[in-house]
Amino acid sequence: MTSLPADPAPFYAAHVFVCTNERPPGHPRGCCKDKDAEKLRNYMKVRAKELGLGGVRINTAGCLDRCELGPTMVIYPEGIWYRAETFADIDEILETHVKGGGRVARLMLQPEDGPPPAKA
Repeated sequence: MTSLPADPAPFYAAHVFVCTNERPPGHPRGCCKDKDAEKLRNYMKVRAKELGLGGVRINTAGCLDRCELGPTMVIYPEGIWYRAETFADIDEILETHVKGGGRVARLMLQPEDGPPPAKA
């Protein structure tokens, strides 16, 4: 049996993907862009630099398929999903999760939180 090579070290200490997807007006699932996701992502990028969080990358993501729950983001390497609506939410995620390694339980999304089952 051949062994697999070891995984390389992560390129970033934390890689945050913030959904900024836009759906057509009136779409029943809504979209993160209409919930100020771009403004929140931009703030998060600036704030991470202000906090001196090296090795952290904040990126735009297309649809993360949790539209009804947005604005949403996922942080790797842990794969923790959050819903953040305010600058204060972003500050708490950066301080507690990204900087401190903890979790912001009140903002975390669980797998059962979305999206709803497709209609038949």
